[in-house]
Amino acid sequence: MASLNSLQNNLLRGGVILASSLIITACASTVRIPDNRNKPDIEVNNPESNPASFDLKVVSTFTGKATYYADKFQNQKTASGEIYKKSKFTAAHKDLPFNTLVKVTNLKNGKSVVVKINDRGPFGRDREIDLSYIAAKSIDMLADGVVDVKVDILGNN
Repeated sequence: MASLNSLQNNLLRGGVILASSLIITACASTVRIPDNRNKPDIEVNNPESNPASFDLKVVSTFTGKATYYADKFQNQKTASGEIYKKSKFTAAHKDLPFNTLVKVTNLKNGKSVVVKINDRGPFGRDREIDLSYIAAKSIDMLADGVVDVKVDILGNN
């Protein structure tokens, strides 16, 4: 009889462990493996077959000094009505139309970034463009604060 109780206890203990394992496994994240059957029929490297691609050309260029937004502007409304996010590649210019794309090149190191104009400014003396934090970081201007830049205004081909 003692042997039967021991066997029942072991089976019960094993059942509890098995049930616990199943519950934990069921709660784990699912890894999804891509299925090529639903892949779109376009080549990403071929601009003519990719409707999301576009060609831009430089329509005008100017040089001047660039600064970047202070942290206090995070989540504030810009002149275009968009909310400033320091993680977005945007910029302010005094009179370029909103949604204009410009390529900004740091003349000190040659690094460039493309940003969208969505605000007005800068209003400090001798400043041409204010960059978002992430844009300024991408051209390594954070330590300098103010840098000489070349600004290429981009347009459609």
